[in-house]
Amino acid sequence: MQVHSKRRAAGLLDRLAARELPDAAGLEAWDAFLRAHATLMRRLELDLAQATGLALADFDVLAQLARAGGELRMTDLATRALVSRSGMTRRVARLVEEGLVQRANADSDGRGVVVALTDIGLARLAETAPVHLRGISELFVARLDTEELAALENALNKVTAECTFG
Repeated sequence: MQVHSKRRAAGLLDRLAARELPDAAGLEAWDAFLRAHATLMRRLELDLAQATGLALADFDVLAQLARAGGELRMTDLATRALVSRSGMTRRVARLVEEGLVQRANADSDGRGVVVALTDIGLARLAETAPVHLRGISELFVARLDTEELAALENALNKVTAECTFG
């Protein structure tokens, strides 16, 4: 790469950001949010997998089902669990094979699919949740005071996009 191209590339993002985001603090906050999310999720995933053998995304499916009283329509589960619909279909199929969840046709119309926790899935959730919750406590909650947690929740609720993951 030519030296001239390197200099142009080095300042390109800064110039574009200055034009689109006049307040540099906005981009710095965004970068901090992305770094925090990525590092926390990697660490929580690794800690859960090492301690329990369960993937964080599988834990999330079990937790979402438990929060909903034990079962959800597949479309609702995909919306809540932040996994693409095709990814959710494969994940649920694997969890069915492991005996952690079961699938059934929805009673109301017979067209939808309902995913439900099994007793084995509920036991697996009870076994793994303390590991995950300790990680959240140590890596996130304990590092912020009550006011910071409330401000962060309020701020993130303001920017949470209403969307589903296709």
